[in-house]
Amino acid sequence: MSEKVQLLLDGVKLMVMGMVAVYVFLILMVFLMNLLSKLLAPLGKAGFLEPAAPVKKPAPKKAAAGNDAALAAAAVAAVKAHTK
Repeated sequence: MSEKVQLLLDGVKLMVMGMVAVYVFLILMVFLMNLLSKLLAPLGKAGFLEPAAPVKKPAPKKAAAGNDAALAAAAVAAVKAHTK
């Protein structure tokens, strides 16, 4: 067989081995997650595993209506200072 064909076959073998390894890992991960879920279910019912309190995000602050002209002037001044 040609050397190029042999390299191509080696590449295909490596690709298939990698895909099988990923598939086996994913199957194992799903199995272990289901097992862990079944093992920890009694703890959840007993109150040991309670969900965390939701984090409250602060409301965004709105700019005052009369502040638009001052903000525009500050932006123009910053651009002029930067381009000098």
